[in-house]
Amino acid sequence: MRALQARGTLVVGLSRRPSGADEHEECDVSDRAAVEATAGRVLERHPRIDLLVNNAGIGARYSFLEAGPEKIEQVMRVNYLGSVWSTLAFLPGLGEGSHIVNLVSVAGTVAVGPYSASKHAQLAFSRSIAAELAPRGIMVHTVNPGFVETEGFPQHKRFPGALHRFVIDPPLVVERVLGALDKGKREIFVPRWYRPAAWAQAVAPGALANARARTSRRRPRTP
Repeated sequence: MRALQARGTLVVGLSRRPSGADEHEECDVSDRAAVEATAGRVLERHPRIDLLVNNAGIGARYSFLEAGPEKIEQVMRVNYLGSVWSTLAFLPGLGEGSHIVNLVSVAGTVAVGPYSASKHAQLAFSRSIAAELAPRGIMVHTVNPGFVETEGFPQHKRFPGALHRFVIDPPLVVERVLGALDKGKREIFVPRWYRPAAWAQAVAPGALANARARTSRRRPRTP
């Protein structure tokens, strides 16, 4: 947000809590009616949208067997449908030369529980809408970060000691997103060395599934 503002961009933020945006609209992106109403208000003030960033997300560090139906539905509504509703609602303001950035995740390229499934759906949406909007001159950028230290996703405690190398800080993601916008890159991984995980899942999904099954069998069961 601050990096965009430093470039002279007027930023309108949609979130459930106040933000540092130039203008703020309280909105739960998982609620389609709320997103449509909010988009209507914003487009009245700003009929042209140069950049739409879909970055709302919630965590779900559970398996499908542990999460429960309510959590599974919630993570799908926010992480996946939030991007869909926001894109469709703001579409009237997007035109030739506009950009959409979908903050997905490396988790969307592998198969690990409800969070991964929600991000996989968001990834498919981002790739699909990129093709559908290309004839209109709208470029869609798919960003797949790895483990990023944020308020909602504290990672350093999960990866102590030498494992800290797997955790990145938000400034790197911002730098890479701005680079993708400037250079017209459609899909990036942050950092780049996460890309082989996606290749492995795509090339040998059965082998990865078998490896995860063996790991699960070795885990001690809690009473």
